[in-house]
Amino acid sequence: MFDDLTDLYQQVILDHSKSPRNFRVLPDANRHAQGQNPICGDNITLFLKMDGDRVAEATFQGSGCAISKASSSILTETLKGKTKAEVRELFEKVRAMVTTGKTPEGDLGKLAVFTGVHKFPARVKCAILPWHAAMAAIEGKDETVTTE
Repeated sequence: MFDDLTDLYQQVILDHSKSPRNFRVLPDANRHAQGQNPICGDNITLFLKMDGDRVAEATFQGSGCAISKASSSILTETLKGKTKAEVRELFEKVRAMVTTGKTPEGDLGKLAVFTGVHKFPARVKCAILPWHAAMAAIEGKDETVTTE
């Protein structure tokens, strides 16, 4: 079963990498942040349209490895409709999951595909980079975040 689950996770990551969702500039974004992972060469810009305390829309552009691109793609799908507090809570769950391999309580949906990343420490930064950009963006910090 583990091999089937690993294969499924790999398929989801490859799908989101090859056909990323929400891969575009968001012209009416009122928040954005750039994320860079100098070791892997990941470079993404996350665009958010906030409606008060809630993420109304999320998109990204950039380039990077399959994990970084897939993480950005799934992140943009996941953040829509979430409040700042919910985004912060998800960030903590995702960070714990990719660094320990333990799935936190609650349904993480497609985010669970990154559970196995902890086995590859160099890839943890790729998976978490868009989340650091999201945290900067929801806080209104127009800055470049880095994994270093």
